[in-house]
Amino acid sequence: MLRTQFEEDLLNLHNQFYEMGMAVSSAVHKSVRSYIDHDKNLAQEVIDKDILINDMEVRLEKKSFEMIALQQPVTTDLRTIITIMKASSDLERMGDHAVSVAKSTIRLKGMPRILEVEEVISEMSDYVKKMVDNVLIAYVKTDEKDARMIAKMDERVNEYFKQIYKMTTDTMEKQSETIISGTDYLNVASYLERIGDYVTNICEWIVYLASGKITELNSNRDEQF
Repeated sequence: MLRTQFEEDLLNLHNQFYEMGMAVSSAVHKSVRSYIDHDKNLAQEVIDKDILINDMEVRLEKKSFEMIALQQPVTTDLRTIITIMKASSDLERMGDHAVSVAKSTIRLKGMPRILEVEEVISEMSDYVKKMVDNVLIAYVKTDEKDARMIAKMDERVNEYFKQIYKMTTDTMEKQSETIISGTDYLNVASYLERIGDYVTNICEWIVYLASGKITELNSNRDEQF
């Protein structure tokens, strides 16, 4: 009977984590859409809903600690709970960065725009959202191979950031009136780059869940592979 209850609790934990992940994916997408479209209402929606993401993380953490204390799980079960605790923390931080993008939308009023930079930011956000969605699927499947492939995708995110940085700073040097909006572009690109890093963190927890090994992905220590 106790085991049946534990398995039910574990399934609920899985489902709540996935629900949180989908909420974060939506927040990332909407925050950048609001920024590109200068849609302050959509930006405010992202900011208002962040409290729900924060509450999800708190509930997941509390339930995880409760299950560890009461059930004293071992091996795979314990790894599953630890993975959910750690990965939900990464999701919460991703949500915070989505809020930062949304706040940039509200802050930026009537500033000169650099449309070609906004196009690349839009591409970068679509790519990052794809990473977020893919890592949630990899988690559900406990797919170590996919997790490693998704972590590799972060290299492209870093390239996007470098491209945006160069395009923006070049324009700021030539057109001083774009300095304020250009600085904001760099901040938004930085938030997206950090979200990519947090996706990589979740990939590392999926590898831990699948193999029991703590592995740093996207590092120079190729001997781990």
